[in-house]
Amino acid sequence: MQISMEPTRSRRAALRWEAIFPFLRWGRYIDRRTTRADIAAGITGAVIVLPQGVAFAMIAGLPPEYGLYSAIIPTIIAALFGSSFHLISGPTTAISIVIFTTVGPLAEPLTTVYIEKVLALTFLAGFFQFCLGLARLGALVNFVSHSVVVGFTAGAALLIGTSQLGNLLGIPGSKRHAFIHVWADLFRSVTDTNLLVLGIGLATLAVAIIFRRYFPRWPGMLFALIIGSALAVLLHGREHGVRLVGSLPQHLPPFSLPDLSTASIRELAPAALAVAMLGLAEAVSIARSVATRSHQRIDSNQEFIGQGLSNIIGSFFSSYAASGSFTRTGLNYETGAQTPMAAVYAALSLLLILLLIAPLSAYLPIASMAGVLVLVAFNLVDWHHIRTIVQTSTPEAVVMGVTFLATLLVELEFAIYVGVILSLLLYLNRTSHPHFITLVPDAGSNNRSFVNILKRPSPECPQMKIVRVDGSLFFGAVNHVTEELSSLSRQNPEQAHVVVVGNGINFIDVAGCEMLAHEAHRMHLSGRKLYLCSMKGDVLDLLGRGGYLDRIGEENIFLSKADAVNKIVLRRLDPERCRSCKARIFHECARMPQDHWPGRGSGPDGLLPEKE
Repeated sequence: MQISMEPTRSRRAALRWEAIFPFLRWGRYIDRRTTRADIAAGITGAVIVLPQGVAFAMIAGLPPEYGLYSAIIPTIIAALFGSSFHLISGPTTAISIVIFTTVGPLAEPLTTVYIEKVLALTFLAGFFQFCLGLARLGALVNFVSHSVVVGFTAGAALLIGTSQLGNLLGIPGSKRHAFIHVWADLFRSVTDTNLLVLGIGLATLAVAIIFRRYFPRWPGMLFALIIGSALAVLLHGREHGVRLVGSLPQHLPPFSLPDLSTASIRELAPAALAVAMLGLAEAVSIARSVATRSHQRIDSNQEFIGQGLSNIIGSFFSSYAASGSFTRTGLNYETGAQTPMAAVYAALSLLLILLLIAPLSAYLPIASMAGVLVLVAFNLVDWHHIRTIVQTSTPEAVVMGVTFLATLLVELEFAIYVGVILSLLLYLNRTSHPHFITLVPDAGSNNRSFVNILKRPSPECPQMKIVRVDGSLFFGAVNHVTEELSSLSRQNPEQAHVVVVGNGINFIDVAGCEMLAHEAHRMHLSGRKLYLCSMKGDVLDLLGRGGYLDRIGEENIFLSKADAVNKIVLRRLDPERCRSCKARIFHECARMPQDHWPGRGSGPDGLLPEKE
């Protein structure tokens, strides 16, 4: 017995270690093939992040090298402790802007005090993220629907492409951030286009497209950047206005100590929570967006933990708050990354670039990177799912469209919130309006089945209405259900017996219980009756615990439709009306007296004997 239990015990121990160290789970997939693909993707990502890191650091009010530091340590930690195979963490535009707007009023940018506060803010944001992950609150991101992700991705792709057009055309970039203003500035400056810059950028883009089309397994984007750099050198691009990346610092990220004094925590905690939530929303949305294409399952709780650890540890190595990067994640997927080791290789490649070949990186044209990023932006748009959503569901298409427009017209972090809020409003509107479906016996069936009267028009019983309620009876749906029941009374007041079939009611709360009891009492006072049948066990338990079954009347509760019909038809309906009824849709009607029959039945009360 002990021998047979040993593998199970070992497996449980392995699962516990994998839960603590996720890289043990996907480490078994690493082989020569995946390593080659991951290294190629990592090197390409490292080259791309060079100018991005510098630009993001400047947006955040930090020295340029801090943007590169944030693309090394946090990237490695997030990859090792997250769940996505393709998510790349590092500095982002939204986080950089939020940091500048929150810390800027507290200290002068670029100063030592400012840097200390930013690092403290980073540590606190990571701490909040880590705690949310441990508390298993990753389910919060389930409120980000697929339509929100698709719309957000398309909008972000357009923003990325727009941000690179100035670099591609060789004209000064817009100083404004609004999407419409950026395009207005581009149109005003388009006559100043540097044709040499544009040629280098388009040549790089063309090479990248050719490699993607004909050699998809090759690191085409890396080759495209090399060719673009060679063109810039051969055509003496620097002398003709071709901007290059420039020289970079050549040292490791220095150790740093965040200011975690009580005064600092009190001062920065509110802003840190905002940065934490924004970072999580970005990272998980990006991870889920790529997962829809890679068909990978994302563990939101693990992503929370990975993002938290990356910022906590990164704050001790001069890294400011990091999150998922749309550009680098899309590039990582497009260049064929197979495992999270691609992110590790990207960070190590960036470190080697800083230490060994930083002078050579200065020859990389910004126009070449713009060409590659335009291709990445185009590939981020999920055209297939956009068409599917538009053809399938109008409400989901509205959610997608509003999220897309919000991504372009408001701050990037609020676009997700807009989509989520709209999704929740539409969901609440649907759930607060349960469907009422009128049922009638299926004349072509011998097993007493019932069908939707709209699908198979049939006569109804003049005295009894049978309706199935599909949806939960909670406080938000009480008003709608009350109006529907009142409407049934007004439409056909002769149907004094209303049977509610409850097998479609999955949940009921106290407000729903009160509503059923109140409606039963109201109908009783007006000479009508409300019956419940086929209710689920949990619903009946709650009705019983609250004493609502007594108020409704246990004699008005039935286990099944057949039971309800049998007892109501034979014992509750008006026999005088049944005698002259022409519908006779139930099997029990054959046992009721009928005026045009030759004689009354020989059973009790003039009814025909029950058939065996």
